[in-house]
Amino acid sequence: MSHSLNDNTTSLEMKNENIAILGSGNMGLAFADGLVKSNTYKSSQIILTRRSLNNLSKQAEEGYQTTTNNFEAVQKASIVVLAVLPQQLNTLLSEIQSAINPDKQLVISVITGVTCKDIKAKLSEDVEVVRAMPNTAISIGQSMTCITTDTASKENLNLTEKLFETVGSVVQIHEDLMSSATALCACGIAFFLRAIRAASQGGVEIGFHAEDALKMAVQTAKGAADLLLIHGSHPEHEIDKVTSPKGCTIAGLNEMEHQGFSSSLIKGIKLSALQAGGLYKDSK
Repeated sequence: MSHSLNDNTTSLEMKNENIAILGSGNMGLAFADGLVKSNTYKSSQIILTRRSLNNLSKQAEEGYQTTTNNFEAVQKASIVVLAVLPQQLNTLLSEIQSAINPDKQLVISVITGVTCKDIKAKLSEDVEVVRAMPNTAISIGQSMTCITTDTASKENLNLTEKLFETVGSVVQIHEDLMSSATALCACGIAFFLRAIRAASQGGVEIGFHAEDALKMAVQTAKGAADLLLIHGSHPEHEIDKVTSPKGCTIAGLNEMEHQGFSSSLIKGIKLSALQAGGLYKDSK
């Protein structure tokens, strides 16, 4: 069983099939929003499930299929996306197990800390599972998504890559690095946002109004990231261009390092990776 995505057409033109997103919280809705904005799917081809339809009223008005019945959603879809919390997964898998057709469906999981083997043990050893770890920037087409699989076909792994490439950048990694990817890319959104927030607060302290300081910090952070992406350079190479002997930049950098800036960020990422790896196990 494999699906395909023609590079010369959108998946919408290539097939008229549904994708079911089971657990349409922030990440599930962000994914759906990104798929529609990129013209990969029409909203009418996306089935969103949640325990309360009141939380999907806006999406229903926008043309999405919405339901509280995960079993029926799976029956209607060729691609099934698992997007519930780790502690909700076992209940969900029990609910949809008899609706899964390994010969006709691809399962994509965006659940933290859950292996392909974990999912297949509850569904079927024959079902093809691809794990994906996007981040919330998927809603604006700027996600950094890591994907992996154990035994899924190359075609389905490539399909998943192309699917997520429509909403950002994708890297294929080994499955044992998925918890690390969660910390660096998914949790990383919060880490970088907190750094921008801190920079804007520093701006207020040195004299700027809050709105101006935030705008300046955001654009400066975006410019720094684009320098690396466009030039393909190393951060230290770009830092060297800004620092001069006895200058204000090196003074600020050294003070931040004395206060543990880099080490605290590294320690935070390591702790998040450790926590991510245990979320599903701790829920059993």
